Amino acid sequence: MSSENRGRPAGRLGRLARTATPWGFPLLYLGWAFLFWAPIVLSDESVWSFPNVGLFLVGGLSPLLAGLLLAWLTRGWDGLSDLGKRLIEVGRIEPRWGLVIVLYWPLFNLFLAGGALLFGVTVEPLEFISTDRLFDPAALFSLVAFAFVFPLVEEIGLRGYWLDRLQERWSALTAGVINGTTWAIWHAPFVFFPGYYANTTFEPELSWWVPMLVLYTIILVWVYNNTRRSILAVLLFHAFGNMTGELTGFAPEMYPFILSGYALVVVMLVAGWSPGSLRGWGVQLPLAKTETKRS
Repeated sequence: MSSENRGRPAGRLGRLARTATPWGFPLLYLGWAFLFWAPIVLSDESVWSFPNVGLFLVGGLSPLLAGLLLAWLTRGWDGLSDLGKRLIEVGRIEPRWGLVIVLYWPLFNLFLAGGALLFGVTVEPLEFISTDRLFDPAALFSLVAFAFVFPLVEEIGLRGYWLDRLQERWSALTAGVINGTTWAIWHAPFVFFPGYYANTTFEPELSWWVPMLVLYTIILVWVYNNTRRSILAVLLFHAFGNMTGELTGFAPEMYPFILSGYALVVVMLVAGWSPGSLRGWGVQLPLAKTETKRS
């Protein structure tokens, strides 16, 4: 056995996982989630009631479980170690990208709010969080989970594992579109979960939310590749985006206009600025050290 195969699971499952790359991930990711979430959609009870909340949480682990399982099956301990390192290595994030992560969403929200006032979309574009929510334990727990825990579960598998598999075969832009479309499909049932957004300021509609998630993913690809495939970077970027949205959320009538803002940023990255910015300035498209030969 060669050194590159050592520590990697052999047998039928290992071969199947490597053969199914990159499509094994979305099959596991969506299949596991929808298996547990279908009863919630068909239920008249709140998603936060028992047993629905248990079904939601177990199904919601699908990106993490799929990423960890396939990292192990395709690369063994090396695959899991790689995910762990990229999750905790702060040195991958240069100071300028730290500023992007911290400042992007507040500036983006303020820019769109100013644009909405300029074009007469609404006179009150932002909805600031109420003090009642900050002192309500249930609402505060929901806020923290929505802002930090959910991105942790999502980013390890979606970007940390699967985005690399896609970028081994296609451009950063194509990989981002595939990644983001699948992410949007996974999110679609949330709209139908009874009471899911009861403690948030967010009320999505699929007509604008689905394309927004695809565009959002392309921006995440930009951050991910320019921080040397840092899972920590996209996790923090995602978390700060969620937190900013909760603290200074948009008025409901703003969301079609917000979609235009996402599109403008992506056009700047891909066409106006340069497609090179998606893969990292002056470097080749980042590829994971994945064994491509079939054993």
